[in-house]
Amino acid sequence: MGNGRTMQRPGGRTARVRTAVHDAVVSLLDELPFEAITVPLIAERSGVHQATLYRRWGTTSEILNDAISARFASSAPVPDTGTLRSDLLSYASMVASDLEKVLVPLVLRAALLEVRAGSPRQPSPAFVERTRELQAMLSRASARGEAAPTLDELLEVVVAPIYFRALFTAPMPAQDAEHLVDRLLDIVMCRAPA
Repeated sequence: MGNGRTMQRPGGRTARVRTAVHDAVVSLLDELPFEAITVPLIAERSGVHQATLYRRWGTTSEILNDAISARFASSAPVPDTGTLRSDLLSYASMVASDLEKVLVPLVLRAALLEVRAGSPRQPSPAFVERTRELQAMLSRASARGEAAPTLDELLEVVVAPIYFRALFTAPMPAQDAEHLVDRLLDIVMCRAPA
């Protein structure tokens, strides 16, 4: 999974190729089960030669991981509003709103299909990058003197429920994400010394 080749921030022709490939894989996910999507199908849909896809990404899974990373970065950037509560509310609302869109759960479901029983799992590049960004948000809050949760607490109390709902039930409305943020901050306040 993460060979480092797909986390570049390219420009020019490379950016056009990457966008065409991402658009192709997302549109194919809307039409076909992930198992039916192949590099040749992505090449045909994107107009990008198969050799380029194999050289740049190698596998359908790598293409999918890169598309997910790009989607996270563009659709729900980690905010820096000046206060932790505002950062958390903004982030949780953006994620919930993005997950209400039909294609995002399709992409996430396809990523879950890559999990194989008994196989060792590595974190996806998208997850690694996102947790790095979230930790930076929490570190900024701590540097401002705010009591901040741990990254694990943020993932367990705010992020996981939003994704769980999007994957297995109806997506959480963006305005409902506020109660998750308040629950997290209550946990932090209960832990803070009096």
